Amino acid sequence: MTLELRSVSLSLTGRRLFAPLSLTVPDGEIVTVMGPSGSGKSSLLGYLCGTLERGFAVEGHALLDGADLTVLPPERRRVGILFQDDLLFPHLSVGENLAFGLPPDVRGRRARQAQVVDALADAGLEGFEQRDPATLSGGQRARVALLRTLLAQPRCLLLDEPFAKLDVSLRDRIRRFVFSHARARGLPTLLVTHDPDDAKAADGPLVALAGTDDDQ
Repeated sequence: MTLELRSVSLSLTGRRLFAPLSLTVPDGEIVTVMGPSGSGKSSLLGYLCGTLERGFAVEGHALLDGADLTVLPPERRRVGILFQDDLLFPHLSVGENLAFGLPPDVRGRRARQAQVVDALADAGLEGFEQRDPATLSGGQRARVALLRTLLAQPRCLLLDEPFAKLDVSLRDRIRRFVFSHARARGLPTLLVTHDPDDAKAADGPLVALAGTDDDQ
């Protein structure tokens, strides 16, 4: 699976946010995109997963395994995304949060429960199925959020500064957890961040969003 951007640029109210961007992210590779606030990093991810707000104009093409990604509605793109906030549902248990991410073709209560149990064991969270998300530490919440995303069987992974709100002592451990799982599953992964340490840990190509003549 390969994610490819061909001369993609976004404009808002007639102003182009960044110069046309072309890159290729093969399976299991993590490409980091950096740029100042307001440069369009998060909007780029919104474009890829289908949640870009109205008012933006888009040029270029985004392909996933050679097919145009953006002609599909968000629910059919199978693009996983992690944000700064874990966005766990507070009214659901940890197990129910994870089950929410499972695709509909995983049928039967026993089969769905088995996948949840296996995922928690993989993250060192055995026995957490009935836990209230409010009782989890920041690192535990981050792991559960990633597990929910991966259980949805995404074809690629987008990371929107998911480590920014973690304590410094946690960041390196959670980075390793996220990156190792992305690589193990062969997911083309696009990380946007302000933090050079994120880019260093990703150990992949680094792309800086370039400004345009409109900024002059």
